Amino acid sequence: MAPAVPLALLALVALLAPGLGVAFPGCDYPAHLWCSSREIAVACQAESRCANLSRPAAAPVELSLYYESLCPACRGFLVQELFTTWLLLPAEALNITLVPYGNAKVGAGLTRCRGRSPWHRRPRSDRLVPQERNVSGKWHFQCQHGPEECLGNMIEACLMHEAKNFSTYFPVIFCLESGSSVTKNLEACLQVYAPQLDGGRIAACVQGETGVALMHRNAQLTEALDPPHQFVPWIVIDGKHTDELQAQAEASLLGLICRLYQGEKPEACGGSGAPKARGGCRR
Repeated sequence: MAPAVPLALLALVALLAPGLGVAFPGCDYPAHLWCSSREIAVACQAESRCANLSRPAAAPVELSLYYESLCPACRGFLVQELFTTWLLLPAEALNITLVPYGNAKVGAGLTRCRGRSPWHRRPRSDRLVPQERNVSGKWHFQCQHGPEECLGNMIEACLMHEAKNFSTYFPVIFCLESGSSVTKNLEACLQVYAPQLDGGRIAACVQGETGVALMHRNAQLTEALDPPHQFVPWIVIDGKHTDELQAQAEASLLGLICRLYQGEKPEACGGSGAPKARGGCRR
């Protein structure tokens, strides 16, 4: 009678000898397939021996930008930092949410639309006066830079609503914000960056109840910020806003995202990941 062979030894032999039987319960694959995918390696308890497996996919860095369409500092950040960073990074590294609404009145003055120079913040005790008012069941909006800014905010909100896909609408918003007029260049920007979109549908959204509902939603998102926003652009990264994150994002957004992203570093971050072209825009 042949001597009994320890189970651990059988498992090791099966792992090292392709084609032998299953070594662990729940592993229904021959040994030569154990390193073909992470799922199979986990089932067969062979992860430590599969050097070719890539690391688990990391979550993208989540960035939300709360801004006003006519604020010079907002336009500068969106055009020079945010759009450039988005072009350079693959979708799995960065996910962006845009909320065009902006500042509310504070006391007798306004919250700041600022640049990168030092600024004085108003004390937290100042009472925020809502930028939107419900008059006879309909929302009315008052914007820091006047009615044209309210129109610009609504155009961009309706553009996002109609386009749905970020890669489709962000180049158009970039075109609007980098041009001479946010409110007058929609058709020209659509023609260049998203000719498949119907400008008439966007105009109908702006002039109808949908645009009002979208702006009311943006108002709610802005007013729910914690801590409350004190200026624009207001940058939230992975659900957090701090003075340090804001300053780093404004100084070098690409560098900040590269530091925060936990996955394989893309080429733009100095890694070996292959660059991926963004759709909708070539510059």
